[in-house]
Amino acid sequence: MKKALITGINGQDGSHLAELLLSKGYEVHGAIRRSSIESSTKMSNLKNIIARIKLHTCSLDNHLAVYKLIAAVQPDECYHLAASSFVSYSYEDEVSIFATNFTATHYILSSIRELFPQCRVYFAGSSEMFGNADHTPQNEDTKFNPRSIYGISKLSSYHVVKNYREQHGLYACTGFTYNHESPRRSHAFVTRKITSGVAKVALKLAKKIELGNLEAVRDWGYAPEYVEAMWLMLNNPHGPRDYVIATGIPHTIKDLLQTAFAVVGLNYQNHIDINNEFFRPGEQVPLIGNPLNIYQDLGWRSTVKFEHIIEEMVLNDLNLLKLKS
Repeated sequence: MKKALITGINGQDGSHLAELLLSKGYEVHGAIRRSSIESSTKMSNLKNIIARIKLHTCSLDNHLAVYKLIAAVQPDECYHLAASSFVSYSYEDEVSIFATNFTATHYILSSIRELFPQCRVYFAGSSEMFGNADHTPQNEDTKFNPRSIYGISKLSSYHVVKNYREQHGLYACTGFTYNHESPRRSHAFVTRKITSGVAKVALKLAKKIELGNLEAVRDWGYAPEYVEAMWLMLNNPHGPRDYVIATGIPHTIKDLLQTAFAVVGLNYQNHIDINNEFFRPGEQVPLIGNPLNIYQDLGWRSTVKFEHIIEEMVLNDLNLLKLKS
């Protein structure tokens, strides 16, 4: 039986990946913060599988703790999904985000190299690494140009992953994941803000949703499909390779609003307030991924349509609010 270690197992991707690996017969271990394990809200994504996985409390920014974790689990595969993605412009937060994201990746790789160099490592990259891209859609050869500390921390981690692959022979690769959603998406993301807001409007618990730029473009996919791409990358007959994981299909925030409000039979224009404080600098070139290489090499492609994803999220948020009332 293969053993897998997932950092950030209680998040959207981690929980979907854990379910996928369990279905494939893996023994699944998860690294989690002590503060998370004591919170029922932060553990809700794991409620259906909690008895079938093994959880380990670990501070990923502590080298000794990471080393002991790898020694205890002895994983065949490690999926490093945990990251600090809080958007902030304060210097203190920037330092914390960079340190947490980069050092955790480095500690995991160095511990695996020393203890179990046969372990295969997946690192969760991001479209934010391309940032202000020079062309669209982006592929594996697109020049990196991050414009946030989060993107910079991911890019730095990518380079250390690449170094351990090329200099130390580790099976280590990075997936450049574009936006991907499911009902387990955090409320901190605009997709969940909108779907939960639509549910509140439909149930007359709110009248409006405050948003920024409705013309912002994103490449939105379905999280359960994206974690399958991660697994395929660690079982790649071609060896460790980095891939763009995306749909290649652009949608605007306006598209998202139209789709979400249509689920409850309402016109989004009657329920939106534009707040200039929510405007983020827009990309001159939209962040849209080209997944051709992962399709050609591994046969992976996104199949769940955007409309289905948003409908599922709205219906889920409606059910959650009804259960609370």
